[in-house]
Amino acid sequence: MRPMIAAASASLLVLAAACGANSETQQAAQPGQPVETRAAQGTGQSPAFEGQTRAPGVTTQQAMSHSVVAEGLEHPWGLALLPDGRWLVTEKPGRLRIITAEGNIGEPITGLPRVDARGQGGLLDVIVGPTFGQDRMIYWSYAEPRDGGNGTAVARGRLADDGRSVENAQVVFRAQPTYDGDKHFGSALAFGGDGHLFITLGERSDRPIRPQAQDLGSHMGKVIRINADGSVPADNPFVNQQGALPEIWSLGHRNVQGAAIQPGTGALYTVEHGTRGGDEVNLTEAGKNYGWPEVAYGVEYSGQAIPEAVTAREGTEQPVYYWDPSPAPGNAAFYEGAMFPGWNGNLLVAQLKDKHVSRLVIENGRVTGEERLLTDLGERIRDVKVGPDGAVWVITDERDGKLVRLAAR
Repeated sequence: MRPMIAAASASLLVLAAACGANSETQQAAQPGQPVETRAAQGTGQSPAFEGQTRAPGVTTQQAMSHSVVAEGLEHPWGLALLPDGRWLVTEKPGRLRIITAEGNIGEPITGLPRVDARGQGGLLDVIVGPTFGQDRMIYWSYAEPRDGGNGTAVARGRLADDGRSVENAQVVFRAQPTYDGDKHFGSALAFGGDGHLFITLGERSDRPIRPQAQDLGSHMGKVIRINADGSVPADNPFVNQQGALPEIWSLGHRNVQGAAIQPGTGALYTVEHGTRGGDEVNLTEAGKNYGWPEVAYGVEYSGQAIPEAVTAREGTEQPVYYWDPSPAPGNAAFYEGAMFPGWNGNLLVAQLKDKHVSRLVIENGRVTGEERLLTDLGERIRDVKVGPDGAVWVITDERDGKLVRLAAR
């Protein structure tokens, strides 16, 4: 049994003001002023519309605190709620575990395929199938080792009744082409209300392969939509287009590590790593082109301009929201719950580099407010989910990773 702590530490979140990523050094935002006060990295760039970046700060008046429910996890990546209130948690080296709401950490679940746990690769997201009550199917994404390199793959299998193994694991999607690299695998999973599975991918980062984000004959830099068994839905946007891979839903993405279905509308929102100053939230629609690497905000990690890129171009979509500087977003979830009724419909985004959760108020497809939560946790937050009672749960991507619950007090 791994080390665990049940509600071992509680830390009051002081939310009388919207704190910065480093609350001890950043000043609180004045009412209506953006929470982001640092200089932009994409100098000379302007948003396409009001509120596309640096939305006004908002504040939760309700008192809350967080507790560390479990610790000792090695770089946890994905978090999924089982119907009985327990959590499935992936660890990048290749382990999948069940953790109870009280913090009991199970032994690694057997039956999963081998992963390529180098760089940004490894065991990535996990999701419970929409028919779990009947078939106990779970789905997970991972960096799959292959001859000549690796690639993002998605598999599914039946979670055994005792939760100790996955039975009859089968791969339902393999991103092509195979590439020998260790970056930008994506990969978030989300089931739409119609039972189709969305898979987000990266373009593998390196400059020679980047242009494939615009190539419909490659899965690189795409969002994928498949049926639960891996077959292709007949209404996918490129099914009948010669030379196009039929699984593709949208193109022109850099490294999408967050995906969430909006309650009520069923719309897919994705969260994408940019370079320096170009992390994005996108309303990701069928057949649309989101621009990368030809259209982007921000600059290269070197500080140089992104080669031949502009911030807007006809035929490409603008992000609903972008951050500059980049907080390095992980996964995302729409809030639905009774604990924080003022948050209903808001998008919660885990932030890695800036070590907080962004709460984005979305109205009519635009972000009208932003708040930073869990700023005093001080750890890279990889995934965020909402529990049955409305509490917010996160995992921290650290060598000593934690499962944390944020709740009203």
